[in-house]
Amino acid sequence: MNESQFMNLPVVVAGLGVSGISAARVLNRLGASVTVVDGGSGEGLRARAAELEALGIAVRLGDGASLPEGTGLIVTSPGWAPDSPLFAAAAAAGVPVWGDVELAWRLRKPLPATGEPAPWLAVTGTNGKTTTVQMLASILGAAGRRTAAVGNVGVSVLDAVLAEEPYDVLAVELSSYQLHWAPSLRPYSAAVLNLAPDHLDWHGSMEAYAADKGRIYEGNVVACVYNLADPATEALVMEADVEEGCRAIGFGLGAPSPSNFGVVDGLLVDRAFVEDRTKNAAELGSVEDVNPPAPHNIANALAAAALARAYGVDPKAVREGLRAFRPDAHRIAEVGTVREVTYIDDSKATNTHAAAASLAAYRPIVWIAGGLAKGATFDDLVQGAAERLRAVVLIGQDRALIRAALERHAPDVPVIEAAEGQTGAVAMTEVVRTAASLARSGDTVLLAPACASMDMFTNYGERGDLFAAAVRELADPSGE
Repeated sequence: MNESQFMNLPVVVAGLGVSGISAARVLNRLGASVTVVDGGSGEGLRARAAELEALGIAVRLGDGASLPEGTGLIVTSPGWAPDSPLFAAAAAAGVPVWGDVELAWRLRKPLPATGEPAPWLAVTGTNGKTTTVQMLASILGAAGRRTAAVGNVGVSVLDAVLAEEPYDVLAVELSSYQLHWAPSLRPYSAAVLNLAPDHLDWHGSMEAYAADKGRIYEGNVVACVYNLADPATEALVMEADVEEGCRAIGFGLGAPSPSNFGVVDGLLVDRAFVEDRTKNAAELGSVEDVNPPAPHNIANALAAAALARAYGVDPKAVREGLRAFRPDAHRIAEVGTVREVTYIDDSKATNTHAAAASLAAYRPIVWIAGGLAKGATFDDLVQGAAERLRAVVLIGQDRALIRAALERHAPDVPVIEAAEGQTGAVAMTEVVRTAASLARSGDTVLLAPACASMDMFTNYGERGDLFAAAVRELADPSGE
């Protein structure tokens, strides 16, 4: 869609969050007649509304359901569910609904050097998306490409495609929400890291969730990267409509067969993008180049390497990029060791799939778990981790679900529940002290809640920060 086609187009932006504000500003600059709608009406929303209204953007708070007359397009924030009344009204009126990713895709500009827009190397999955995209951006940077981690992380995808100085290539993290609202998206290459039940309340079923994840493979040009340990990701590749010559490239922690990426004697190996891949392989680095070298993070690194190699990056840059990468806070981050017990902050493990990856990396473990379950069940998680558990400290609103799974699958593991009603620092300090009392020399106290945080904390970041602060207080009660 040409930018001029937005001139005077009546556009509704659904949601007054970060992506909604960004979309409203961009559309306003393009000359569209923009109305932002949001069902909320709190003080924070009113302040954001005032900023947009100063730009000539109409804002309607307290009503996110009715469609303004004459609307030609809706651009939605990712969190708005498909069954929202606004979208039902749009469907009845024949009004298209896009997400911010779809808008960005349609606004891409050709690069002077190639005459084509910057290619997108896209990543989705239930867990590991952010880490993999950041690893990919680090590798692309090491190869001398002007790039950024964008989408659901880092730079706004709209800001990236409209940047004054264009990017050579973009490493794009995409959630299932974003993919649902991006019908035209056709990445250069893409990866689905894994699939596990998540956000089913939004999608309605596991089948619908997987189908939205699988949209990332549509129209791929060079490579559809999938997880050899997760057959569901390969099934999505098989269902995708891709460009002629696009290849299915698997990654896994074992020795790779031809056309795959894997690990041989502690080395990361490419048997896909080499001459005569039946006989040859390219060494991309070692597992020690991955920070941290936990199994699921090595898998992330292999997926990032596969996308980079599909784009033409040489093996040396892969190694340099992985060595330069530093993970974000609250992702299996070692907080410290107190009286020979190691404390690990994986507050970002907000679902069972992510928590399982953390639990698989350590033993014996005093596990801190619980919060908002988001419809999840915990039997498989507990059953898989039972032999690694020294004890469990349960927190949060849905703790009873985890306790029941522990009673079924790990009945001999001691379980202590934190006091109900406590939140924030007070709660976390008590939780860490309890975990410390249960741990023995050589154990790991692991915060991998398998649940969302908002029942007790502002977000997973605050939960992790307060965990780290409580560990520091445990190490030095005087605070000196």
